[in-house]
Amino acid sequence: MKDLTLGRIRAYWLGSVVCFGGFLFGYDSGVLTLKSFETDYRYGSDAGTRTNSLSVGLQQLGAFVACFLAWPLTDKLGRKKALMLSALVFAIGAVIQTVNTHSLTAFYIARVIAGLGLGSATVVVPMFNSEMMPKELRGQVGSFFQWFYTFGIFVSYFVDYGVSKGISPTQSSQWQIPIGLQLVPAAFLGFGVLTLPESTRWLTKKGRHDEAWNSLQWIRADSSQVTVDEMEEIRLGVESDTRATEGFQFKELLQGENFRRIFAAFAVFTAQQATGATAFAYFGPQYFKLIVGSGDRSLLVTAIFGAVKVVACGIFVLFFSERLSRRQVLIGGAIVMGACQVTTAAVVKSFPAPAEQEATVSPPAIATIALVYLFVVAYNFSWGPMPWPYVSEIFSARIREPGIAIGVASQWLWNFVFSLTTPYMIASLGWGTFLLWGIFDLVIAAATFFLLKETRGLSLEHIAKSRFRPHSSSDESMK
Repeated sequence: MKDLTLGRIRAYWLGSVVCFGGFLFGYDSGVLTLKSFETDYRYGSDAGTRTNSLSVGLQQLGAFVACFLAWPLTDKLGRKKALMLSALVFAIGAVIQTVNTHSLTAFYIARVIAGLGLGSATVVVPMFNSEMMPKELRGQVGSFFQWFYTFGIFVSYFVDYGVSKGISPTQSSQWQIPIGLQLVPAAFLGFGVLTLPESTRWLTKKGRHDEAWNSLQWIRADSSQVTVDEMEEIRLGVESDTRATEGFQFKELLQGENFRRIFAAFAVFTAQQATGATAFAYFGPQYFKLIVGSGDRSLLVTAIFGAVKVVACGIFVLFFSERLSRRQVLIGGAIVMGACQVTTAAVVKSFPAPAEQEATVSPPAIATIALVYLFVVAYNFSWGPMPWPYVSEIFSARIREPGIAIGVASQWLWNFVFSLTTPYMIASLGWGTFLLWGIFDLVIAAATFFLLKETRGLSLEHIAKSRFRPHSSSDESMK
């Protein structure tokens, strides 16, 4: 007998546990280096841009490398053990960062170590989610990753704001508290996966069919003929992929349909970073200084910005993620974001922010903040959450691990590039930074129309068998 309520609860629980990797990613993205950090690590404000860029960029570099390490790791150990190991590696890096070593070199090394754990988690999480979710929940629960990411950033913004207002910049605890708190989500992720079964599809791939059946029964809360048929479809799909060629070779990724999917995964995550939203996540206060001027008001506006992201992404995940097609969401979101960014550039150019914080915020600044908030709402209705489930569902079981690894690696690669260059873009381009993101967004909308296939409501096995064409019918199979 099928217990729909219990099955849904278990699906949501699995998604929530593994997507704490997204919370970890988000919280770490929002952590700032404060004045007390400058004092303890003995560098001046003139070196602040370089230090911030390296602190963020080196972690992205570690995460990029980890994507390719996670691929064989999760294939050998399984999804659960790979996530536990990822959480442990991240925690080691976070502990070293929290200790006041007075050495930027040690801090940078710790950022790379934490990046290795974080990067591997971002490969395994969407893989685990897609392999365990029923097709009617795959988009929604897959989007939990972005929702938890926004929660992480939101919490970090208010922690930063709280310690900057409540703890003296002469005390090391001002920067140690925000960084040390990274250990909490890492622990939840590492220990939380102990409550979950291993991936059904991974167990099937390894020939552990009894364990695979138990895993599927648990996540569906059902052992009826419907679940028996699903298990058989999974088994046949995995066996078909395994028989296609004995012994996986890297060159398979460059062949025909496989290459189309690999290219799509790389392009989707590249586009996610090129929207400009991640740059806002890392350097929100610097962006808002272009609008409201210097002072702690930019930190508060950034914190509210974080709250808007949480609410917007939550509304999308809970009410719209499985009601709108993937293509509609991505194309429409990019168009709205482009319009917001171009308009923001025009307003900031025409009404520059004051050099110092004024008693009240000017009407042009209020209008600009509203445009930026509208931009982030559009992002969290589209390019924020949707790439994670989309990329995880377009590959066959045979190339899912390397395919997702390459897609997520592109996310970290461009994350690294933009996090390293954004402070300099803001300093040199000013309002032109908004214009640049706007142009990128409009190009992304056009590229999505011509490149991406619709996948909503289809099983992973069906998607794997059909041709990857933007306007092909859902039942057009590969010959």
